[in-house]
Amino acid sequence: MPRYKLTIEYDGTGFVGWQRQANGLSVQEALETAAAPLGCPPGGIRGAGRTDAGVHATGQVAHLDLVKPYRTDSVRDAVNSRLKPHRIAVRAVEAVAEDFDARHSAVRRHYLYRIVNRRAPLALDAGQCWLVKPALDAEAMRGAARGLLGLHDFSTFRDSECQAASPVRTLDGFDVARDGERVEIRVWARSFLHRQVRSMVGSLAYVGLGKWTAADLRAALDARDRRRCGQVAPSDGLYLTAVDYP
Repeated sequence: MPRYKLTIEYDGTGFVGWQRQANGLSVQEALETAAAPLGCPPGGIRGAGRTDAGVHATGQVAHLDLVKPYRTDSVRDAVNSRLKPHRIAVRAVEAVAEDFDARHSAVRRHYLYRIVNRRAPLALDAGQCWLVKPALDAEAMRGAARGLLGLHDFSTFRDSECQAASPVRTLDGFDVARDGERVEIRVWARSFLHRQVRSMVGSLAYVGLGKWTAADLRAALDARDRRRCGQVAPSDGLYLTAVDYP
C-alpha cells in the first residue's frame, strides 16, 4: 500500500487533542474523516506528536496508507476540501517508503511556547498565547533554562497520567527570547513526556517573575518529584512547530 507523509497545521482550540478520544472531536479524527473517501480507515492517520487539548501545530507530521497511489497534490487538496469548517490544513504531502513512521522514525521534535507579557488583555492573540501581566525577566528565564539541558530524570515535569516507560529524557535545546511584549520559548529534543514542555515553561515563569532563582529550578528538577513543579502553563501558547527525520 502506498504511504504518504503529511505536514499539518492546526488551531487546537476546541479539539480534545491530536489523538482520537471518546469524549470529543480530535484533530486525528477530523483528518481521518476528511481522508475517508480516499480509503483512509479510522485510526489510519498516525501522528508524530500527541498534542494535548488546546495545543496548536504549525508543523505536525503524520502518515497514512491508501489502497492505491494518488498524486501527492491530489491527496493534499482532497483532504483540505473536506476539512472545513475545522481550522486544520494539510500543508504538504510527500510519498514515502513503507517503513517510514511519523512517530517512530522521528529524531527530533521542536516546540514553541508564546507568552504575551503586558497588562492589557489579548484580542487578536486570545487562545493563541499565554497572557502574563506582571513583568517577566526573560534573561533570567533563559539562564535558568540552561540548567535543564542534557540527560535528566524529568519526573518533576512529568504529568501524573504520563504513560512513558521512563521519565529520563535528553533536552537538546532550550532558548528564551524577548521581542517587545512577546516572550518566545523554544525547546527541542527527540521526545518529550506528557505535559513536560508546559510544566517546564510554567516553572520558568516563576523564575521570570522573581519567585524562583535558577538554583530553585534546578533543585526542583533534581527532586524528581511532581509536587515540586512550579505550575503548568496553559495549552493556549504551545505549538508543535517541526519534526525532524534522518
